[in-house]
Amino acid sequence: MRAHLSKERLGYQIHTNRELGMMLRGEKPLAVFSDFEDVFPHVLLRYLRIFDRYVLTGRFVKREHRASADIKGEAHILLTVLFAVPAEAWRIDEMINLRSNMSAWTAEQERKEGTLLGYTDEQNDIWIASNYMKR
Repeated sequence: MRAHLSKERLGYQIHTNRELGMMLRGEKPLAVFSDFEDVFPHVLLRYLRIFDRYVLTGRFVKREHRASADIKGEAHILLTVLFAVPAEAWRIDEMINLRSNMSAWTAEQERKEGTLLGYTDEQNDIWIASNYMKR
């Protein structure tokens, strides 16, 4: 893990690569995975298939969202795969709406994203301070 994301530096452990276990334990309401369509790494696709097993049992709900992206004059499709525990499924639409304009991403949007993902106010404060206050 990169040093700027370490538990020692932040004072808490980020959710990356721990989403499934956290959701199964009720510690995380929403997990989001994004990349350009057809370029998701194989290891991530395998991880998503594990989530899909819990979708089939009703433990999670899933939505795939596709959006057009223009990168250096080339059209691409950004695929976002979202999983939520059923009682928190409203977070899926909120996250899609939040990410609909990422061109001028702000600290306030970062805080809302963190909250939707299940980070505490204190964790969001630390994250914002370490990533936005230096600018």
